[in-house]
Amino acid sequence: MLRRLYDWIMELAESPKALWALAAVSFTESSFFPIPPDPMLVPMVLAQRRKAWIFAAVCTVASVAGGVFGYFIGYALEGVGQWLLALYAKPESMANLQAWYADWGLWFILIKGLTPIPYKVVTIYSGLMGFDLKVFIAASVATRGARFFLVAGLLYFFGEPVRDFIERRLTLVTTLFVLAIVGGFVALRYLF
Repeated sequence: MLRRLYDWIMELAESPKALWALAAVSFTESSFFPIPPDPMLVPMVLAQRRKAWIFAAVCTVASVAGGVFGYFIGYALEGVGQWLLALYAKPESMANLQAWYADWGLWFILIKGLTPIPYKVVTIYSGLMGFDLKVFIAASVATRGARFFLVAGLLYFFGEPVRDFIERRLTLVTTLFVLAIVGGFVALRYLF
């Protein structure tokens, strides 16, 4: 089943609608959806390495736009924002974070944007805290761009060995990816 799913994703990666799907996943992941765009970005770059930079740019722009939407959820729809944050982290953790965030918010955005910890928490929380929107957008462009361009660049330069590794060890790669996502949620829930 995993092999069929992988083959389907690789086919989808070469379809004309793939770029729109990548943008949609990147946008929603930054505001409310739990799955990051990497399961689409990686096969798309592996399938069409010459478009790696386009895919990374689409991920970045859509992720930042989704981040602004997440910011809006926290800023203008406070109840919805608090409800979404409660799904990802303990409410008392969010209360403890408030004072720290006032001094270190920029670093929080920069660091969390690169980790498996769900970025939507950063975007919604930034809105709840009324963090400076221009600084938020600049930090989001820097951190999300760095993440997606790093992935695309590694796949662009080392694509064939990576693709061979993924195809030979598909179960291992999928398991590690799922563990990274779950680990991000667990870290957010119990460490913050």
